[in-house]
Amino acid sequence: MKGGSKYQPLLEYLRGSNQSEITLTFTEIETLMGDTLPDSARTQRRWWGNRSKGALQASAWMNAGYVVGEVDLDGKRVTFRKPASGYKVQPVANTVQWNSDSIKALRLQMGLTQSQLAEELGVRQQTVSEWENGMYEPTRATSKHLGMVAEKAGFKYKVGEEEL
Repeated sequence: MKGGSKYQPLLEYLRGSNQSEITLTFTEIETLMGDTLPDSARTQRRWWGNRSKGALQASAWMNAGYVVGEVDLDGKRVTFRKPASGYKVQPVANTVQWNSDSIKALRLQMGLTQSQLAEELGVRQQTVSEWENGMYEPTRATSKHLGMVAEKAGFKYKVGEEEL
């Protein structure tokens, strides 16, 4: 992140916190920044996404070790969380077998709704819900796709004792 970015004060605030979860109102974020948030931050959940490598705002919280957990556009507040250090998943035939907890953790780290993750994976929202509730597990092909999505998102998970 560039030192002159208007999001630098947010990065410094989050980096200086030892809390695992911080909820800030949009007004509090603007006070920290000494500037206003763009209109899209107030109207579009995706502005708060964790996958935008080139987005300065995402760089601020991600470089501070946080991800966006929840965004409440009506209440004008956002919750930043430190992601868990790693989720254990089981390998099956050289493919990571995702479980309900790791799928949900990946989705939350990416700041996506179930519908948005479903769109990313080319499945129905109901399918993601069923995975997260432990009703079904992803197929091998979908597990491979989940692994690629996780890698792109910087999601850390463990296969046995090996961290990926």
